[in-house]
Amino acid sequence: MEKYWNIIVGSYTGYWNYLVNEILHPSWHNYFYWLLLVSVFFLMLEWVKPWRKDQPRFRKDFWLDFFYMFFNFFLFSLIIYNAVSNSVVNLFNDALAAIGINNLLAFEVMKWPMWSHLLIGFVVRDFVQWWVHRLLHRSPWLWEFHKVHHSVEQMGFAAHLRYHWMENVVYRTIEYIPLALIGIGLRDFFIIHIFTLAVGHFNHSNIKVPLGPFKYFFNNPQMHIWHHAYDLPRERGYGVNFGITLSIWDYLFKTDYIPYDGRDIKLGFPGVEQFPHDFVGQNLHGIVPEHKRDKASVDKEPTK
Repeated sequence: MEKYWNIIVGSYTGYWNYLVNEILHPSWHNYFYWLLLVSVFFLMLEWVKPWRKDQPRFRKDFWLDFFYMFFNFFLFSLIIYNAVSNSVVNLFNDALAAIGINNLLAFEVMKWPMWSHLLIGFVVRDFVQWWVHRLLHRSPWLWEFHKVHHSVEQMGFAAHLRYHWMENVVYRTIEYIPLALIGIGLRDFFIIHIFTLAVGHFNHSNIKVPLGPFKYFFNNPQMHIWHHAYDLPRERGYGVNFGITLSIWDYLFKTDYIPYDGRDIKLGFPGVEQFPHDFVGQNLHGIVPEHKRDKASVDKEPTK
C-alpha cells in the first residue's frame, strides 16, 4: 500500500514541477507553448478568412472553450488524472507480473527507422480513437459525457478540446494496451500529439481549405461540421464522420456523410437548449443525476 501512496504523492509533485517548468521555460519540446502557438495560428486564420463570415470573432462560448483547452491539456492531470493513472498502470503491471507477464511488448517498433514507428504509432492510436469515438455515441452512458463536446453551437478551433473529463479516462484507458503492445516512446508520443493537436484544431476551425483527394485521408472542417449537426437522418442516429485525425476510417466503414456544404447548419443535439452552459454544470453532467442537480438548483433559489 505504501508503494501506491508514494506513487500518488510523487505524481502530484512531479506533475506540478513539470507544469511549472513548462510555463517558465519555453522550448521546442514544450506542450504549453505549442498549444498556445497552434491556437493563435488557427485564431488568426479564422479572423482573416472565416468560412462563416457572420460568426463573431469571439464566437459564442469562446472563452469557455479556451479554458477547456488548458483544463483538459494540463489542469485535469494536475488535479487527479496523473496520480490515478500512474497508480492504475502500476497496479495493472503488478497484476500481470503476478501471473508471469513482465511486459506487454509484442513488437519492438522503437528499433525500426524513426519515420516508421512514428507512422505506426500515429495510425494505431488514431484507429483506436476512432472506435472509442463510435463507442461514445453508441453507449447511452458514455453519450451523456460526450454531449459536452456536442454542446458547441458555434464552431471554432477551441471547440476541439471542449470535452468532459471522463473522456480523458475512457480514451487513455482503452489506448493504453495497444500502444504498450508496440512500445511507443515519449519522444514519439510528443510528436504524434502535437500533430494531432494541430489537425484537431483544424477540424473544428471556422475556415475552408480544399484538400482535394487528401480529404479521403485527413479529417477537415467541411467533414467534421456534419459530425456536430443537430439534425441527422434517422438511419444515422448514432452519428457520422467519427474521424479524429484521419477520415479514411469513415470511408472504409461507411460512416462518412457530407450531403452538401454544411457551412450554416444548426449544431448541437436535440435538447442542447437545456444543456448546462457553464463549466461546472457540464462536468457534473453524467456524474450527478439530473434530478439531484435540479433539486440543488431549486434549493438554492431565494424564497419569495
